Amino acid sequence: MSNLIVNENRLWDDLMVTAEFGAKDGGVCRLTLGPEDKAVRDWFSGQCNALGLEMAVDEVGNMFALRKGRSDLPPIAMGSHLDTQPTGGRFDGILGVLAGLEVIRVLEDAGYVTEAPLMLVNWTNEEGSRFNPSMLGSGVYCGVHERSYADARQDEGGETFGDALEAIGYRGDRPAGSVELGAMFELHIEQGPILEAEGASIGIVQGVQGCRWYEVVLTGNSAHTGSTPMGMRQDALVAASHLVVAVQAMALAEEDAVGSVGFMEVLPNSTNVIPGVVRLNVDLRHPKDAVLDRMEASLQETVASLGVTAKITPISRTDAVEFDTECITSVRHAVSRLNMSARDIVSGAGHDAQHLAGHVPTTMIFVPSTNGLSHNPAEYTAPAECANGAQVLLEAVLDYDRRMSDPVSAP
Repeated sequence: MSNLIVNENRLWDDLMVTAEFGAKDGGVCRLTLGPEDKAVRDWFSGQCNALGLEMAVDEVGNMFALRKGRSDLPPIAMGSHLDTQPTGGRFDGILGVLAGLEVIRVLEDAGYVTEAPLMLVNWTNEEGSRFNPSMLGSGVYCGVHERSYADARQDEGGETFGDALEAIGYRGDRPAGSVELGAMFELHIEQGPILEAEGASIGIVQGVQGCRWYEVVLTGNSAHTGSTPMGMRQDALVAASHLVVAVQAMALAEEDAVGSVGFMEVLPNSTNVIPGVVRLNVDLRHPKDAVLDRMEASLQETVASLGVTAKITPISRTDAVEFDTECITSVRHAVSRLNMSARDIVSGAGHDAQHLAGHVPTTMIFVPSTNGLSHNPAEYTAPAECANGAQVLLEAVLDYDRRMSDPVSAP
């Protein structure tokens, strides 16, 4: 373990200061490219400038703050995102940015220079709550989307991503993908209950589970409730209820799977009319694509057996992501040196790191979320837990720097 220790109070103060940018009902509403996002970006840029970091902004607003190393190796990046959900909390995303800022402050205070440069990153529009899809900035950076696609995304009021980016002054001059990275470490709150339930301080993230969404439309016959005998009905909602239960059974049948029906529209939605049409969305997730293939086949079979006219349409697919073994090893070394309790975990939520994983060596570090809450004003991770995550981030980055610059003598 190094003698470099993060400052818990300083990190917490930063979290509380930035929570004022868009403060709402005890949480934060800081939508991408709005005035609150501009304000927190300006604050972040000022903190980086005060440390002498070189700031670059690319054409979709991703921010990259560089601290030079002893060599010209590609930079080791830390970071996450500054935007929030409309009813967001004070820790989702921004903890990863501020923890990276704290790591650099600790190194600056000690006069410690890494072999590789370090890079602190804020990815634009991770949440996707104003401009869909989520993880848009990292997606353009990694070539998943074109800049023109990002610029054309519209919010509910019709304003485009491109216009909003120009309006807040964060259209940078660097082409997307031109800022080189050698690796990426993203610290994040878990956004789930597992670490807290098991008393683990750190989640060593192995990857991000695959996610598949489907729209299912079930069509029966609308008829009068009072005058249609039970045996002569084609009730689309009864069919939908069987599907909801079947989706739960699919998830329970596969280890580590999750699945649910989170949206449903019933037509004509009248008390005394048998439902004739139900439209619903199914969400299936698992860390292995092969398991999702099985679940998808089961879903197709179930939909075909419901006794009403049925149409199923895939609407979204994100393949499972496995993180880099060398980056994960550095996190393991950090946890071991710090003698912290930890467990391997797969992310149930999407993160910028899943785009980066196909571009550079990448991993994530999780810290507990109280009661598993996230995307909620009550979201909370205690000061010591935030500091634990930042300390593991510091040690993991230093370990990776040592091993990548001198792989022969590295443990």
